[in-house]
Amino acid sequence: MMDPHRKAWNQQQQLLRQSLERLEDLPKAIELFLCQHAMLYSADISQMGLWSFEDEILEGLSEQQMRIIPAGAEHSIAWVIWHMTRIEDATMNILAAASLQILTQEDWLERMGISEQDTGNSMEPASIANLSAAIDLPALQAYRSSVFRRTCTVVRQLQVPELKRKVDPARLEQMRKAGVVRAEATGLLEYWGRLTISGLLLMPPTRHGFVHWNEAQRIKQKIR
Repeated sequence: MMDPHRKAWNQQQQLLRQSLERLEDLPKAIELFLCQHAMLYSADISQMGLWSFEDEILEGLSEQQMRIIPAGAEHSIAWVIWHMTRIEDATMNILAAASLQILTQEDWLERMGISEQDTGNSMEPASIANLSAAIDLPALQAYRSSVFRRTCTVVRQLQVPELKRKVDPARLEQMRKAGVVRAEATGLLEYWGRLTISGLLLMPPTRHGFVHWNEAQRIKQKIR
């Protein structure tokens, strides 16, 4: 049985979907998005006083446990957090805001101690293991905080005409040239190219995070 927090989140996601499809009340749609989005981050990051998926998963875990890829799993919790954050950074900044990624603006690759700048889709198991072992977890959390704040700023500034337009193919090409998506995962670009900006707000910065925190919960259970 789904726990009450996840059940409530799913119900709110349906309301958000309906609001973004109709866009009759933009302030309400933005408020729904910000609440859904905040619950995917630590309460210390969101500062909204809401229950947090991230806090639930990370409670009681050591850094070493966050790096483990248990038997039967494809990822570590550290990798899941990095992947969620990377894909939100890239889509919200390049595709929704036509701006630079936080990753490059603030030199997060060096600060996190890694070289991978793509989203991690279609990443080989050895590379997943290497990233899980190498990434600086406090720096990852700081990067995550920065991405959260930027997404909130971007979404608050969106207007109805922008939300109704399709993702610009030129921005998808910019993403490809920047190495955001691996050659093996270019289907992601095709998927995003079929979305409006309002559709993009559902996947990845809300629904995608929900799916991966559920994955992280399963990983935690395997570790324990």
